[in-house]
Amino acid sequence: MARAALHPAHASISRRALIKGTIGGAAGVAALGTGLWTPALAAGDDDDETKTSGIPLPIPHEEHLPFGFAKEGVHFYFPGPVDGSPAATDGFGTHPEGRDPSTVNNFSGFIGQVDLKFKGTGRDTTTGETAPYDFHTDTRFFSGEWIASDQRRQRGILAFI
Repeated sequence: MARAALHPAHASISRRALIKGTIGGAAGVAALGTGLWTPALAAGDDDDETKTSGIPLPIPHEEHLPFGFAKEGVHFYFPGPVDGSPAATDGFGTHPEGRDPSTVNNFSGFIGQVDLKFKGTGRDTTTGETAPYDFHTDTRFFSGEWIASDQRRQRGILAFI
C-alpha cells in the first residue's frame, strides 16, 4: 500500500515522539501537584539513561479552587479568550492581564487547546436504569521550548488533561 506524503508542518514529529512526549508531559503535570517528581528524561533504546532534566515551572498565576480541591492555588487559567475578557467557562471573571493557555512559565511554542462539553446517558448494567450525564473536558498540549527548574532550556511536548 502506498504511503501518503506528509505536509511539511506535520513531518517534523513522529507518532512515537508525540505519544512519548504527551504521556511524559501528562505524568509530569500530574506529578507537579503531588511533590513526588524526580527529574529525569524518559529512557529509550537510543537514549543515554544518565541524562537528567529540570522540571517545567508553572505559570505564576494561581486559581484557588472551591470545596478544598487543592490546599494551595493551582497554576492555570480556566479556558477563555486570551485577552482576558469574560467567558462562561471561567467562573473567576475577567483577567485584565489576559489568560495564558500554557501552564508552563517561560514557554515559547505551539499550544493546542480544546474545551468540550458532552451530554450522554449512562446505564447501570445491573439494573438497566438510565440517567443523563454531562461531561466537560479542558485539554491542552504544548510543543516548544521553556526554561526549566535547572535553568536550562528544554524542548519537548507537554500536556494538560
